[in-house]
Amino acid sequence: MTIAARIRSDIEARIASGAWPPGHHIPFEHELVIEYGCARATVGKALTALARAGLIERRRKAGSFVAYPHVQSAVLAIPDIGAAIAARTGSYRFDMLDSEVGYRLDSNGTFRSGTCLRQINGIHQGATEPFAVETRLINIDAVPDARDADFVDQSPGAWLVNSVPWSEARHRISAVGANTEAAARLGVPRHTPCLMLERWTWRSGVPITYVSQIFRGDRFDLVATFTPEAR
Repeated sequence: MTIAARIRSDIEARIASGAWPPGHHIPFEHELVIEYGCARATVGKALTALARAGLIERRRKAGSFVAYPHVQSAVLAIPDIGAAIAARTGSYRFDMLDSEVGYRLDSNGTFRSGTCLRQINGIHQGATEPFAVETRLINIDAVPDARDADFVDQSPGAWLVNSVPWSEARHRISAVGANTEAAARLGVPRHTPCLMLERWTWRSGVPITYVSQIFRGDRFDLVATFTPEAR
């Protein structure tokens, strides 16, 4: 385990145990540097990963604090985005904009350092307009066939669901404003209200993919059907 991973694991454990409750001030970076005997960049990498995971909040000049939990609702299945868009507009296709394979740094903190990843950027298209922009990382070490898949007949998400059985998944949905790149690809003004769907999947503890999809706020609905819990 790297020092950055150990710092992240130690902080996660203290948060999970309740030793560091929401609002708790995490030691300053220079204090963690001394505690772990490492470079400040290593501490920064660990804290960035924790912030991206929603476990801590980093405040300029004030330091880092344990985050208060956000209101969440369970998503019980991985939605088929292509089928949903086709049902709404009459047709669907995935346009891959670019793709790169390499041993790159995973800024999201999902994959171990040195993992071979394929990054794919693309657009989910309806009959007359784009519905979502997607950035996806696929673990090529775990799914070697994904290295050369062209994703012409299936989007990367559909291909993975059909090709690689997953055992664990996590969703996160956030309200965001369209940045310059997303706005241009969606054909909307910058800062237009959007929904960002993030998804992680694992197979037997091994991370398979991380994806971020940004939808126009008026083009995405998340619906779940459920029944009352038995008492």
